[in-house]
Amino acid sequence: MTQAPDLPGWAAIFVAILVLAGAGITLIGSLGLLRLKDFYERVHAPTLGTTLGVLLIVLGSMTCFSVLESRLLIHEILIALFVTLTTPVTLMLLGRAALYRDRAAGMATMPSDDSERRPLE
Repeated sequence: MTQAPDLPGWAAIFVAILVLAGAGITLIGSLGLLRLKDFYERVHAPTLGTTLGVLLIVLGSMTCFSVLESRLLIHEILIALFVTLTTPVTLMLLGRAALYRDRAAGMATMPSDDSERRPLE
């Protein structure tokens, strides 16, 4: 059974705004994955979009269930903590693996290098 009809109007609007903003930011991050040209550029957009998007959605969930049950929910805090900690670690591991792969293949691309990929001289 759903408890949504018990949610006050101000809380429903606030939760809807947070969830839609979180979904929109996650969508923008996903579009960045498609639009950017290089792996080193592509890896940042979904990482940032996922972290901020999930935090906004979790904040909306916390607001909803805190208003309905009149208590703080630990599950959402743990979700936010784990997403916030694991997403940057995954970004660093993927970036280092790609850099190692490019160096082993003799490609001279660095994340700050704007030129085309070229063999090392």
